[in-house]
Amino acid sequence: MKQLSLVLLSTLVFATLLSACAQTSSKSQARSPADETGSKPQPSRSANPDARTDLLYKQITEIAAAAKGRVGVSAVLLEDGETLASLNPHDHFPMQSVYKLPISMAVMQSVEAGRIKLGDKVSISKSDFIGRAAHSPIRDKFPRGTSLAVGELLRYALVESDGTASDVLMRLAGGAAAVQTYLAGLGIKEMIVLDTEQAFTQDHSLQFRNYATPEAAVILLRALYERRGISEASQTLVLKLMTESTTGPKRLKGLLPAGTPVAHKTGTSGTEEGITAATNDIGIITLPNGKHLAIAVFVADSPADEATREGVIAKISQAIVISVNERRAETRKQKAESGKQTAGRKRTSLTLQESHFRI
Repeated sequence: MKQLSLVLLSTLVFATLLSACAQTSSKSQARSPADETGSKPQPSRSANPDARTDLLYKQITEIAAAAKGRVGVSAVLLEDGETLASLNPHDHFPMQSVYKLPISMAVMQSVEAGRIKLGDKVSISKSDFIGRAAHSPIRDKFPRGTSLAVGELLRYALVESDGTASDVLMRLAGGAAAVQTYLAGLGIKEMIVLDTEQAFTQDHSLQFRNYATPEAAVILLRALYERRGISEASQTLVLKLMTESTTGPKRLKGLLPAGTPVAHKTGTSGTEEGITAATNDIGIITLPNGKHLAIAVFVADSPADEATREGVIAKISQAIVISVNERRAETRKQKAESGKQTAGRKRTSLTLQESHFRI
């Protein structure tokens, strides 16, 4: 009886060890060369996270080539801070209207401090209007000037990307220096706000000193998401307005499934001598699993037409979202397979134990 029990226990230990060895062997085979030529082993793209990242980087690089200019990308999963994609993340790109987001966030900080109220009326005169070459629904709708509440100015700036509204909001925030101080408080150094949009229309070269890196843009989005430097109520308002944005429908959200929530801010320069200095979009995309992707795509110094430039942004956004969803599906599959293996080992163990007790 004792000898038989020992045999059964030995069988149990061996079965467990065999299972572990099988898993190790399987991993070793995945790392083995596919032939005997002595070439360096290639990791499996479907099982290796780094390989998937490399594949996504290759996709983004190939997509970006269509712009024939400079393209910068940064994408981070906000729930855990994982960097999902990166291309020229530290290069400087002219923001254009992207800079309306930090300006608006700085204004909300002034609201929270009690220096201004969302309902306060602000007088806007003809001298506040930006030049005709720039976008300003306020200027076009109220050619003689008007008075608008701070909340309405925020809507014009974030939903319609109105340059006049942006300049007035910058003034309410305390000027460019105050916006820069706000960004510094968030630990953001590579996002520079120096000039008004009115100044841009008078000197186009100024746009290049009002720049951001893709990484800095994502850090700002993450601060907004995490409510750093902004209250919950202010965050809710800003994200609502960004989600209602009417600009750039063919950029970040252009190729995403209809109805995908995207809170974003675009930026676009004029085209001079066939070159467009800035075609940008940054935002927060809500993924199918409820998690959130912060993404910034900048296209600079491009001779391509608008459809191509916007297509580059849309395709990059789509590629990143697809990659995230595939990784999620793969993780679920791996967990399911692991669960089956664990359940199988438990059934084997219980069967052997029952045999032992029946002896």
